[in-house]
Amino acid sequence: MEKLSSDDSNRNVHGLSHGGKILLFTCKRDPAVSVRERSGLTFRSFYFEREGNAFLNATEGATVISRKPSAHVDIVTCKCAVDVQKRVKTAFVLVTKMSEKGSSFKYSLLALRSSHRLEPCIEFKLPYQMKGKVSILQGPTVMWSHDNSVSYTSPEAEGVRKIPIQMSKCLFGELPIQKGQLFALGLSEPLLANHSPTLGYLCEGGQAFDGSLVLPHPYICITQCMRVLTADRVDDVLRCTVVAATSNQQLVLFENGTVKDTCEVPFGQAEDIQMADTGRNGCLFVVSFNQGHVCAVWKETFQMASCWSDVDSAHVDDFLGCGTEQILLIFRNNGISSGPLEKFIITDLCGISYSCGQGSEAPKASLPPQENSLLTLQALESRLQSGLIVLQELEREVRVKDRVLQQSIQVLTDVLSGRETVLSQPEQEGLVALWDSDEESNDETPDDKLHETPALSSRPKIDKLWHRITEEQLVVGLILTADSAIPASGVSLSLLTEPGQNSTPAVIQTRSQVFWLPARGPSTPTLSSPSPGFAFSEPAAKRSRQHIASDDFSAGRLAVTAVTKLAPLLTSGCVKCRAMLHYAEKAEAVFPGSGPTTAVLHCGEVSLDIRNLCQKPLLQNPQIKTDEVREDLLSLLTVLDNWVLRIDSPDYSLGDIDGWIKRREGFKKIDVSPEYLLLDSPGSSAPMLLRWHQINPFQGDLSIHSSQLQMLQFLDSMLSYLPDSCFIQPVKRARSQSTAQKLACALEKEVLSLREGLSSLLCVKDEEERKERRAGHGETPDSGSAEDLVRCCREAWQQNVEKSRLRLNPVVDAGRYREMVQSISQVKMDSDLAALCQLNQS
Repeated sequence: MEKLSSDDSNRNVHGLSHGGKILLFTCKRDPAVSVRERSGLTFRSFYFEREGNAFLNATEGATVISRKPSAHVDIVTCKCAVDVQKRVKTAFVLVTKMSEKGSSFKYSLLALRSSHRLEPCIEFKLPYQMKGKVSILQGPTVMWSHDNSVSYTSPEAEGVRKIPIQMSKCLFGELPIQKGQLFALGLSEPLLANHSPTLGYLCEGGQAFDGSLVLPHPYICITQCMRVLTADRVDDVLRCTVVAATSNQQLVLFENGTVKDTCEVPFGQAEDIQMADTGRNGCLFVVSFNQGHVCAVWKETFQMASCWSDVDSAHVDDFLGCGTEQILLIFRNNGISSGPLEKFIITDLCGISYSCGQGSEAPKASLPPQENSLLTLQALESRLQSGLIVLQELEREVRVKDRVLQQSIQVLTDVLSGRETVLSQPEQEGLVALWDSDEESNDETPDDKLHETPALSSRPKIDKLWHRITEEQLVVGLILTADSAIPASGVSLSLLTEPGQNSTPAVIQTRSQVFWLPARGPSTPTLSSPSPGFAFSEPAAKRSRQHIASDDFSAGRLAVTAVTKLAPLLTSGCVKCRAMLHYAEKAEAVFPGSGPTTAVLHCGEVSLDIRNLCQKPLLQNPQIKTDEVREDLLSLLTVLDNWVLRIDSPDYSLGDIDGWIKRREGFKKIDVSPEYLLLDSPGSSAPMLLRWHQINPFQGDLSIHSSQLQMLQFLDSMLSYLPDSCFIQPVKRARSQSTAQKLACALEKEVLSLREGLSSLLCVKDEEERKERRAGHGETPDSGSAEDLVRCCREAWQQNVEKSRLRLNPVVDAGRYREMVQSISQVKMDSDLAALCQLNQS
């Protein structure tokens, strides 16, 4: 729906949405300087202001269509289409000027090249007036039908062209494949040989195709408007998904020419179908009907969402600038107001709702601000995480109090029983002693005081917070000091958006990894972890003391990274993020009954600056040893997919594979971590990291950090160097396949455990039966009479019948059965956890 209501001074008002704004085109007569009058086209653009809950005028302009006072100028249609030459979506308006005698009509397609200037794009003449459906498609291309013939024109066509096939009941559209294909669909008249009654014609290629691949033949006559959602060519056969509105008051979804789903709509005479993407809440089909009716249908469920009446025009765009699309409904003024944007509703049917002139007539300033459900959910998530942090701190204090009470009870029991009381150190409980014991102060020497220093705080200490932009993703890294007394297991990093004036912090979806770094020494540190995700686990006895007592652990640091997509942050306007460190506090060894707890630490904020962060010293000079180079390396290891391949050569030694890799053109050693080699050639789409670990002369591990295509290309060239008898097998699947591989292994383990558990129970039962048969096999009747022999045979037969019945319904040992059920339950829990991880990733 494009036409808008207007007053007496304006004629033929049309509107469209472009770039989050509303454009209004009006044909009117403006008095000139001279006595003569001229017919012109004026346009205005409006943007929506949330605080004022109104559309404000942004720009306006005008252009002259004709200087003849008797010329009759009208707007035919206006539409946003892709300008192929400029590769941008542009607003176009088609106007017509009738000659004085009415024998010819001159049409002009004008493009809005800037916010204040209209430029002519196509001009052509017709001996008749366009009536019925006129479409502006990509190119731009103007397509219309007249007397069972379809005509079109574009800047490349250089004039009006007519399709060489006569068609009735025509429908126009474009296929979203490659550069796009414009097509006309209808009933061929007369019926062509070797063609179906439903015929389609591609305007750019000049080819006819079977139209039933788009719409079935019975639906051509009743389809009023359509929209192609997806299209592709598979083995030279067109595959597409189409939604169409029919005259039977139905919205029908077609897949490859067959009906997939239908939805009853409350109105008839559909004119246009638009699609609104509301983000995580799904997509909506917005169908406009004649006589001012509009309805919305959910794409996923194909169910009616809402409907409206007395609508002048409906538009779909991001009017609020929040990254998702909304529906703008402009209602008819009915002569009450001259402004075309006085009565409207902006909604996405998911929480966003702004209205004016509907319902209450209270002053605009007193209207309460409308809230978005998405912002509400983000605020609830942030409040939930803040409440979780407070709850964790309270739980930690409660556990400390419980341990003190337990020790007090133990001391009281020991005093009453006459036993010696052994108390733990206050630092071990995270407490501060109010006084020191005289015996301990007398016994301690200065050397003991140096070695037995008070326990460090359980909170980790931050050495540096950094961030990089790598492969269209934001990587935030955190390096902990060497004296941070936390194990690497259970450590992760998450990001929160920085709250603005009218917003609340939101949790950003991230993927976290942990790396192991040597401590900062006289020389620049190197990355010593063999692969991302390596976690150092501290012994239980040292975890209980909460201070660094191991030389190996004190010699190294932890680097924690979090990666997230950059585009949603920039789209939402978020330029600052908060870094939150999640770590596990281990239980004390003296109280094994208490379990591990998790804590959250705010580590600082990062600000996005694309101009500075895009500079990567590692790619410019891998031979330098700086902190920035190490951070670039950590960013690449976090973003790139990882493959670890085991290479075995049973017949011949592998040779100098490390030297062969270094001799390849483009590979450079990274001095900050010499075990890694970098390939950053101009032809490759992304950098590539390699690490070779020689286990023995016949076996080694190759770590590859790159895209899948680069990995396959490198392995193809490497196979020419390796011996023919060697074979390569993956040690670890790619990151994109890890959850699926874990789920498959868990299900396989579950099936094997069930089969082996039942088999073991039945085998034990059969073994017991065989022992009983061997024990009773030698028994013979004492007497050789026939009656005793018959009696013995009858008893043996009855025993066999009973054993057969028990074999069909076996009775097993309760203890073994309980052990088997516990084992299978544990395996099933692991498989359920793997399935949940796979579901979250998908």
